[in-house]
Amino acid sequence: MLKLYDRETSGNAYKIRLLLSFLDIPHERIPVSIKDGRNQVDDAYLTLNPRGQIPTIQEDEFSLWGSTAILCYLASRYDKTACWLPRDPAQFGQVMQWLELAQNEIQTGLFRARAIVHLGLAGDLDAAHQAAGQALGVLESRLGIAQWLAGSAPTIADIACFPYVALAGEGRVDTSQYVGVCRWIADFKALDRFVGMPGI
Repeated sequence: MLKLYDRETSGNAYKIRLLLSFLDIPHERIPVSIKDGRNQVDDAYLTLNPRGQIPTIQEDEFSLWGSTAILCYLASRYDKTACWLPRDPAQFGQVMQWLELAQNEIQTGLFRARAIVHLGLAGDLDAAHQAAGQALGVLESRLGIAQWLAGSAPTIADIACFPYVALAGEGRVDTSQYVGVCRWIADFKALDRFVGMPGI
């Protein structure tokens, strides 16, 4: 059975839990605790993931770390309809461009703002808020005119961007002016087999 190494409060691990639920993939969740109250993990976990971050998955002898890589792997391996990761080159490219946003402006903005305010991480909150505004503006440019980020149905692009946008309030980021983004959050929560996490 597939094993997911995660932490309940991690938005990146939550992305994987979402796709596992949407695809109805049996799995075992293995919590990764923080060592000595710091953002460190046990040495045994580092053999699976040398970055020491979460999430990581393991299937038999195969292991893979990083939320973006795992989303792509799971969609490629388990989604026979190719809905979550379209095979059409144009749609595939569109999915990838939103994964870029998730790894950049959403990470440096919404993720970091939440980490500073909610989790006590040191950092520049003003800079995080500026990047968060940039991320939300880019999302609104699409979601103000379309239901989903890539094509006419949800994909892993939506999954990758969703958690830290939905958790924006925990970083003192107000999303209310972004009408398309707010509608998208509501539509995403209404999907069949949607699961939540603390704060969502």
